[in-house]
Amino acid sequence: MALLFLPILIGGCQDFPHQADNRPELEILSPATHGDLQAFLAALDYDWNTLEAGVPPFILENLPADFSRTPSSERKRLFFLSILPMVLMVNEEIASQREWLLTTLEAHDQGELLGTAQLLSITELAREYRVDGDPLVDRTVRLSLLSRLDVIPPSLALAQAASESGYGTSRFARLGNNFFGEWTFTPGAGIVPQQRPAGETYEVRRFDSVYDSVRSYMKNLNTNKAYRSFRLQRAQLRSQGRPLLGQELAAGLTQYSVRGEEYVSEIQAIIRRNRLSLLASVNLRPTSTAREPLKAGLLSTRSLPQHLASRDVPVKN
Repeated sequence: MALLFLPILIGGCQDFPHQADNRPELEILSPATHGDLQAFLAALDYDWNTLEAGVPPFILENLPADFSRTPSSERKRLFFLSILPMVLMVNEEIASQREWLLTTLEAHDQGELLGTAQLLSITELAREYRVDGDPLVDRTVRLSLLSRLDVIPPSLALAQAASESGYGTSRFARLGNNFFGEWTFTPGAGIVPQQRPAGETYEVRRFDSVYDSVRSYMKNLNTNKAYRSFRLQRAQLRSQGRPLLGQELAAGLTQYSVRGEEYVSEIQAIIRRNRLSLLASVNLRPTSTAREPLKAGLLSTRSLPQHLASRDVPVKN
Protein backbone atom coordinates (compact mmCIF):
# COMPACT_ATOMS: atom_id res chain seq x y z
CA MET A 1 0.00 0.00 0.00
CA ALA A 2 1.89 3.03 -1.25
CA LEU A 3 0.28 5.89 0.60
CA LEU A 4 1.98 8.97 1.99
CA PHE A 5 1.75 9.83 5.66
CA LEU A 6 -0.78 12.63 5.92
CA PRO A 7 -1.64 13.91 9.42
CA ILE A 8 -5.31 14.48 10.14
CA LEU A 9 -7.00 17.84 9.73
CA ILE A 10 -10.68 18.47 10.27
CA GLY A 11 -12.97 18.82 7.28
CA GLY A 12 -13.53 22.32 6.01
CA CYS A 13 -10.30 23.79 7.36
CA GLN A 14 -9.08 25.11 4.04
CA ASP A 15 -6.58 27.65 5.33
CA PHE A 16 -4.18 25.40 7.18
CA PRO A 17 -0.71 25.85 5.62
CA HIS A 18 0.59 22.71 3.96
CA GLN A 19 3.86 21.35 2.71
CA ALA A 20 4.71 17.86 1.53
CA ASP A 21 7.61 16.19 3.31
CA ASN A 22 9.54 12.94 3.08
CA ARG A 23 7.83 10.90 5.75
CA PRO A 24 7.76 7.13 5.35
CA GLU A 25 4.85 5.65 3.49
CA LEU A 26 1.90 5.12 5.80
CA GLU A 27 0.72 1.54 5.95
CA ILE A 28 -2.20 -0.14 7.66
CA LEU A 29 -1.04 -3.35 9.29
CA SER A 30 -3.04 -6.41 10.20
CA PRO A 31 -0.46 -8.83 11.63
CA ALA A 32 -1.64 -12.41 12.05
CA THR A 33 1.00 -13.31 14.64
CA HIS A 34 3.25 -11.52 17.07
CA GLY A 35 6.14 -12.77 14.92
CA ASP A 36 4.78 -10.78 12.00
CA LEU A 37 4.67 -7.67 14.17
CA GLN A 38 8.18 -8.30 15.50
CA ALA A 39 9.52 -8.67 11.96
CA PHE A 40 7.85 -5.46 10.81
CA LEU A 41 9.31 -3.40 13.66
CA ALA A 42 12.74 -4.97 13.16
CA ALA A 43 12.66 -4.14 9.43
CA LEU A 44 12.14 -0.50 10.39
CA ASP A 45 14.99 -0.65 12.93
CA TYR A 46 12.43 0.56 15.45
CA ASP A 47 12.99 -0.27 19.10
CA TRP A 48 13.50 1.43 22.46
CA ASN A 49 17.17 2.03 21.69
CA THR A 50 16.50 3.67 18.29
CA LEU A 51 13.90 6.25 19.36
CA GLU A 52 16.34 9.10 18.81
CA ALA A 53 16.08 8.33 15.07
CA GLY A 54 12.35 8.93 15.28
CA VAL A 55 9.23 6.79 15.40
CA PRO A 56 7.93 5.36 12.11
CA PRO A 57 4.24 6.18 11.53
CA PHE A 58 1.84 3.33 10.82
CA ILE A 59 -1.74 2.37 11.55
CA LEU A 60 -2.43 -0.88 13.36
CA GLU A 61 -5.75 -2.39 12.38
CA ASN A 62 -5.53 -4.93 15.16
CA LEU A 63 -3.07 -6.69 17.44
CA PRO A 64 -2.13 -10.26 16.47
CA ALA A 65 -4.54 -13.03 17.49
CA ASP A 66 -1.78 -14.71 19.49
CA PHE A 67 -0.74 -11.53 21.30
CA SER A 68 -1.91 -12.76 24.71
CA ARG A 69 0.35 -15.81 24.31
CA THR A 70 3.45 -13.69 23.74
CA PRO A 71 5.93 -13.84 26.65
CA SER A 72 5.14 -11.05 29.11
CA SER A 73 8.25 -8.89 28.69
CA GLU A 74 8.12 -9.12 24.90
CA ARG A 75 4.38 -8.42 24.90
CA LYS A 76 4.92 -5.20 26.82
CA ARG A 77 7.69 -4.12 24.44
CA LEU A 78 5.59 -4.80 21.36
CA PHE A 79 2.55 -3.17 22.92
CA PHE A 80 4.23 0.14 23.70
CA LEU A 81 6.13 0.27 20.39
CA SER A 82 2.94 -0.48 18.46
CA ILE A 83 0.72 2.10 20.14
CA LEU A 84 3.28 4.93 20.27
CA PRO A 85 3.26 5.83 16.53
CA MET A 86 -0.50 6.35 16.52
CA VAL A 87 -0.35 8.46 19.69
CA LEU A 88 2.26 10.69 18.03
CA MET A 89 0.22 10.87 14.82
CA VAL A 90 -2.90 12.10 16.59
CA ASN A 91 -0.85 14.48 18.72
CA GLU A 92 0.66 15.93 15.55
CA GLU A 93 -2.84 16.55 14.22
CA ILE A 94 -3.83 18.35 17.42
CA ALA A 95 -0.58 20.35 17.58
CA SER A 96 -1.04 21.49 13.97
CA GLN A 97 -4.60 22.59 14.65
CA ARG A 98 -3.55 24.40 17.81
CA GLU A 99 -0.66 26.19 16.08
CA TRP A 100 -2.95 27.28 13.25
CA LEU A 101 -5.57 28.55 15.68
CA LEU A 102 -3.06 30.52 17.74
CA THR A 103 -1.58 32.11 14.61
CA THR A 104 -5.02 32.98 13.23
CA LEU A 105 -6.24 34.45 16.52
CA GLU A 106 -3.10 36.57 16.77
CA ALA A 107 -3.65 37.87 13.23
CA HIS A 108 -7.23 38.75 14.10
CA ASP A 109 -6.16 40.54 17.29
CA GLN A 110 -3.73 42.63 15.26
CA GLY A 111 -6.53 43.82 13.01
CA GLU A 112 -6.20 41.43 10.09
CA LEU A 113 -9.50 40.67 8.33
CA LEU A 114 -10.00 36.90 8.30
CA GLY A 115 -11.32 35.13 5.23
CA THR A 116 -14.48 33.08 5.03
CA ALA A 117 -12.54 29.80 5.08
CA GLN A 118 -10.64 30.85 8.20
CA LEU A 119 -13.83 31.83 9.98
CA LEU A 120 -15.41 28.51 8.98
CA SER A 121 -12.38 26.61 10.28
CA ILE A 122 -12.59 28.34 13.66
CA THR A 123 -16.30 27.57 13.87
CA GLU A 124 -15.68 23.91 13.07
CA LEU A 125 -12.88 23.64 15.62
CA ALA A 126 -15.19 25.06 18.30
CA ARG A 127 -17.91 22.61 17.28
CA GLU A 128 -15.54 19.64 17.20
CA TYR A 129 -14.24 20.45 20.68
CA ARG A 130 -17.72 21.22 22.04
CA VAL A 131 -17.17 24.88 22.88
CA ASP A 132 -20.09 27.31 22.58
CA GLY A 133 -19.49 30.92 21.65
CA ASP A 134 -17.11 32.91 19.47
CA PRO A 135 -13.39 32.67 20.39
CA LEU A 136 -12.68 35.74 18.27
CA VAL A 137 -14.56 38.10 20.58
CA ASP A 138 -15.02 36.23 23.86
CA ARG A 139 -11.82 35.62 25.83
CA THR A 140 -13.48 33.00 28.05
CA VAL A 141 -14.54 31.01 24.99
CA ARG A 142 -11.07 31.37 23.51
CA LEU A 143 -9.38 30.06 26.65
CA SER A 144 -11.84 27.18 26.84
CA LEU A 145 -11.12 26.14 23.25
CA LEU A 146 -7.36 26.37 23.72
CA SER A 147 -7.56 24.34 26.92
CA ARG A 148 -9.24 21.55 24.96
CA LEU A 149 -7.21 21.76 21.76
CA ASP A 150 -3.95 20.40 23.13
CA VAL A 151 -1.85 17.25 23.06
CA ILE A 152 -1.87 14.27 25.42
CA PRO A 153 1.54 13.23 26.82
CA PRO A 154 2.57 9.94 25.16
CA SER A 155 3.51 8.51 28.56
CA LEU A 156 -0.02 9.06 29.83
CA ALA A 157 -1.71 7.63 26.74
CA LEU A 158 0.46 4.50 26.76
CA ALA A 159 0.02 3.94 30.48
CA GLN A 160 -3.76 4.23 30.24
CA ALA A 161 -3.85 1.94 27.21
CA ALA A 162 -1.80 -0.64 29.14
CA SER A 163 -4.03 -0.40 32.20
CA GLU A 164 -7.37 -0.38 30.40
CA SER A 165 -6.54 -3.19 27.95
CA GLY A 166 -4.25 -5.41 30.02
CA TYR A 167 -1.43 -4.63 27.57
CA GLY A 168 -3.69 -5.52 24.67
CA THR A 169 -5.03 -8.81 26.07
CA SER A 170 -8.48 -7.79 27.35
CA ARG A 171 -11.65 -9.09 25.73
CA PHE A 172 -12.58 -5.60 24.60
CA ALA A 173 -9.16 -4.98 23.04
CA ARG A 174 -9.24 -8.31 21.23
CA LEU A 175 -12.83 -8.15 19.99
CA GLY A 176 -13.39 -4.44 19.63
CA ASN A 177 -10.01 -2.69 19.38
CA ASN A 178 -11.01 -0.79 22.52
CA PHE A 179 -7.81 0.09 24.36
CA PHE A 180 -9.11 2.80 26.69
CA GLY A 181 -12.33 1.39 28.17
CA GLU A 182 -14.64 3.80 26.35
CA TRP A 183 -18.39 3.21 26.60
CA THR A 184 -21.32 3.75 24.29
CA PHE A 185 -25.02 3.97 25.08
CA THR A 186 -26.11 3.14 21.55
CA PRO A 187 -27.56 -0.40 21.66
CA GLY A 188 -25.66 -2.80 19.44
CA ALA A 189 -22.79 -0.37 18.81
CA GLY A 190 -20.44 -2.08 21.23
CA ILE A 191 -19.74 -5.19 23.30
CA VAL A 192 -21.91 -6.02 26.30
CA PRO A 193 -19.76 -6.57 29.41
CA GLN A 194 -20.23 -10.05 30.85
CA GLN A 195 -20.72 -8.67 34.37
CA ARG A 196 -22.78 -5.60 33.49
CA PRO A 197 -25.14 -4.79 36.40
CA ALA A 198 -28.83 -5.47 35.89
CA GLY A 199 -30.67 -2.47 34.48
CA GLU A 200 -27.57 -0.90 32.91
CA THR A 201 -27.58 -0.27 29.16
CA TYR A 202 -24.01 0.77 28.40
CA GLU A 203 -21.77 -1.22 26.10
CA VAL A 204 -18.02 -1.06 25.51
CA ARG A 205 -17.34 0.62 22.19
CA ARG A 206 -16.04 -1.17 19.13
CA PHE A 207 -13.45 0.46 16.85
CA ASP A 208 -12.41 -0.45 13.33
CA SER A 209 -8.74 -0.12 14.24
CA VAL A 210 -6.38 0.56 17.11
CA TYR A 211 -5.77 3.97 15.56
CA ASP A 212 -9.49 4.82 15.82
CA SER A 213 -9.43 3.90 19.50
CA VAL A 214 -6.43 6.17 20.14
CA ARG A 215 -8.05 9.06 18.31
CA SER A 216 -11.34 8.67 20.18
CA TYR A 217 -9.56 8.48 23.54
CA MET A 218 -7.76 11.75 22.94
CA LYS A 219 -10.97 13.47 21.88
CA ASN A 220 -12.64 12.10 25.01
CA LEU A 221 -9.98 13.56 27.34
CA ASN A 222 -10.15 16.87 25.48
CA THR A 223 -13.92 17.30 25.51
CA ASN A 224 -15.58 15.26 28.28
CA LYS A 225 -16.65 17.39 31.25
CA ALA A 226 -15.40 14.66 33.60
CA TYR A 227 -11.82 15.58 32.70
CA ARG A 228 -12.06 19.34 33.14
CA SER A 229 -9.56 19.16 36.00
CA PHE A 230 -7.05 17.47 33.71
CA ARG A 231 -7.48 20.18 31.08
CA LEU A 232 -7.21 23.02 33.58
CA GLN A 233 -4.01 21.55 34.98
CA ARG A 234 -2.59 21.18 31.45
CA ALA A 235 -3.53 24.78 30.59
CA GLN A 236 -1.82 25.98 33.77
CA LEU A 237 1.37 24.15 32.82
CA ARG A 238 1.18 25.77 29.39
CA SER A 239 0.78 29.23 30.87
CA GLN A 240 3.82 28.64 33.07
CA GLY A 241 5.93 27.40 30.18
CA ARG A 242 6.37 24.03 31.85
CA PRO A 243 6.46 20.65 30.04
CA LEU A 244 3.35 18.49 29.85
CA LEU A 245 4.30 15.37 31.80
CA GLY A 246 2.01 12.38 32.04
CA GLN A 247 3.19 11.57 35.57
CA GLU A 248 1.92 14.96 36.73
CA LEU A 249 -1.21 15.26 34.59
CA ALA A 250 -2.46 11.81 35.61
CA ALA A 251 -3.60 13.45 38.86
CA GLY A 252 -6.46 15.07 36.93
CA LEU A 253 -7.99 11.73 35.93
CA THR A 254 -9.61 10.61 39.16
CA GLN A 255 -12.95 10.37 37.34
CA TYR A 256 -11.61 8.12 34.57
CA SER A 257 -12.24 5.10 36.80
CA VAL A 258 -14.47 4.33 39.76
CA ARG A 259 -11.20 3.52 41.56
CA GLY A 260 -10.37 7.23 41.70
CA GLU A 261 -7.02 7.96 43.36
CA GLU A 262 -6.08 4.28 43.26
CA TYR A 263 -6.42 4.38 39.47
CA VAL A 264 -4.26 7.51 39.26
CA SER A 265 -1.58 5.83 41.36
CA GLU A 266 -1.63 2.81 39.04
CA ILE A 267 -1.18 4.97 35.94
CA GLN A 268 1.69 6.85 37.56
CA ALA A 269 3.29 3.55 38.57
CA ILE A 270 3.10 2.23 34.99
CA ILE A 271 4.76 5.41 33.73
CA ARG A 272 7.45 5.18 36.38
CA ARG A 273 8.20 1.45 36.08
CA ASN A 274 8.44 1.54 32.29
CA ARG A 275 10.27 4.88 32.12
CA LEU A 276 7.61 6.21 29.77
CA SER A 277 8.42 9.82 30.66
CA LEU A 278 11.42 9.47 28.34
CA LEU A 279 8.95 9.52 25.44
CA ALA A 280 8.25 13.22 25.98
CA SER A 281 10.99 14.14 23.49
CA VAL A 282 10.39 11.58 20.74
CA ASN A 283 8.99 12.53 17.34
CA LEU A 284 7.78 10.87 14.17
CA ARG A 285 10.52 10.13 11.68
CA PRO A 286 11.16 13.00 9.27
CA THR A 287 12.63 10.92 6.45
CA SER A 288 11.82 7.67 4.69
CA THR A 289 13.60 4.51 5.79
CA ALA A 290 14.51 1.86 3.25
CA ARG A 291 13.61 -1.70 4.17
CA GLU A 292 12.72 -5.02 2.67
CA PRO A 293 9.20 -5.52 1.19
CA LEU A 294 6.63 -6.55 3.76
CA LYS A 295 5.67 -10.16 4.25
CA ALA A 296 2.64 -11.13 2.18
CA GLY A 297 -0.56 -10.81 4.18
CA LEU A 298 0.79 -8.33 6.71
CA LEU A 299 -0.91 -5.34 5.12
CA SER A 300 -4.58 -4.75 5.78
CA THR A 301 -7.03 -4.60 2.87
CA ARG A 302 -8.72 -1.66 4.57
CA SER A 303 -8.55 1.69 2.78
CA LEU A 304 -6.75 4.60 4.37
CA PRO A 305 -9.21 6.88 6.23
CA GLN A 306 -10.28 9.79 4.03
CA HIS A 307 -8.97 12.43 6.43
CA LEU A 308 -5.51 10.85 6.08
CA ALA A 309 -5.63 10.40 2.32
CA SER A 310 -6.61 13.88 1.19
CA ARG A 311 -4.15 16.38 2.67
CA ASP A 312 -0.46 17.26 2.77
CA VAL A 313 1.54 17.75 5.91
CA PRO A 314 1.07 21.06 7.74
CA VAL A 315 4.08 23.33 7.88
CA LYS A 316 5.62 23.68 11.35
CA ASN A 317 7.14 27.12 11.91
